[in-house]
Amino acid sequence: MLRDKISQLNGAPSELLKTSEVILMHYRLNRLFHPDSKRTLIVAIDHALFNNAAFLDGIENMDKVVKTLAEANPDAMLLSPGEAPHLQKLPGRTKPALMLRADTANFYNDVLPSSRLFCEAYEDAVELAVRLDAACILLNLLQVDEFPEMLEQCVRNILRLKNICDRYGMPMGIEPLSFRRNNKGDMEGDLTPARVVTLARMAAELGADLIKTDPTDPEEVFDKVIEAASGIPVCVRGGGRASNQAILEHTEKLVAEGVAGLIYGRNIIQHEDPIGMTKALQAVLHHGESSKSALKHIREGVAAKR
Repeated sequence: MLRDKISQLNGAPSELLKTSEVILMHYRLNRLFHPDSKRTLIVAIDHALFNNAAFLDGIENMDKVVKTLAEANPDAMLLSPGEAPHLQKLPGRTKPALMLRADTANFYNDVLPSSRLFCEAYEDAVELAVRLDAACILLNLLQVDEFPEMLEQCVRNILRLKNICDRYGMPMGIEPLSFRRNNKGDMEGDLTPARVVTLARMAAELGADLIKTDPTDPEEVFDKVIEAASGIPVCVRGGGRASNQAILEHTEKLVAEGVAGLIYGRNIIQHEDPIGMTKALQAVLHHGESSKSALKHIREGVAAKR
């Protein structure tokens, strides 16, 4: 029956081919998600790519950091193309999956450029991801009030790579983030629900297979973001450092809202006990522990400092 169907299609772009591509794409994406909870904990270690000295703290020795975090067995790690080999050279079948950062921007620089912002995707990013055995690539979708050209560049990157991703069966993650100036004149993430929802929906419309976004303020309306994503798994980024209790309570609220996963960086990689914090987050995300109970996974002496 399958052979007859293929003969009828006579080599033209077919619904059968489209279906098989989607299935293949989901095979890769499934590597990111825990088999029981169907959620994911991804440790972001791509910070130094964005040229900010504060982001380098805790990840100066990438080989050591990746090996240490692999022991805690998060579901995946988010790494740049230059640092991904530290993960992929590790032996064994149980190491974390790779989410590959496929672009770089100067928006996060120590000093925000006053003349021109850019967000550039890697040349042949999808083939690079295949060679590195990535489970997913990740591209920015940055909306910065004073720099509309940033959003335009991000959209061009996504449109250029989307069909190539589908052809290779490589899931495309999109990171929609909105920024505005605060009362001090500094740029900060805009957690206004309407802006988070609208930009997440834009990511879904552009063809995202996974969305990494800011949480809403308050967290209790994050279900609106999930609804707008129209079935695309939505993960939340971690942002700046917070106390153990605050980050675990925040995570517990997001799980209650139906989040598909967490993509946390500094609250793990700059933590005094990164393995303990990883296990604590896994306890809330995958095993249904309360934030209070999950604190026990962090070494007692370390927890007292935070």
